[in-house]
Amino acid sequence: MLMLGFAGFMGILKIVLMALAAFALVDAAVRREDAFRAADKNNKVFWLIILAIALVVSILFSILSILPIAGAVASIVYLVDVRPAVRQVTGGGKGFGRRGGSSSDGPYGPWNGGR
Repeated sequence: MLMLGFAGFMGILKIVLMALAAFALVDAAVRREDAFRAADKNNKVFWLIILAIALVVSILFSILSILPIAGAVASIVYLVDVRPAVRQVTGGGKGFGRRGGSSSDGPYGPWNGGR
């Protein structure tokens, strides 16, 4: 009974790690290449390769081996360190559809009402 519960927990943990790696890979794929260089992080291709390897390793290997743990660490480093820096460079703000800035900003800068 205890082993069945442990196996279920490890299965859920494996799915979570696969989802984490997949989300990080998709997020890195949609970011602009120049934003990685501007944020002084490694280039986009580097992160795509690392995160793709992390996803494949999390799918193929048992969670108790070292490779899925290393892949999880790589995914966490991307999500905690690289992603916020790249988002800051590209102007990705909080909220849905907002790109940062004031609510009175127009397409060419702030709108001052003709003053």
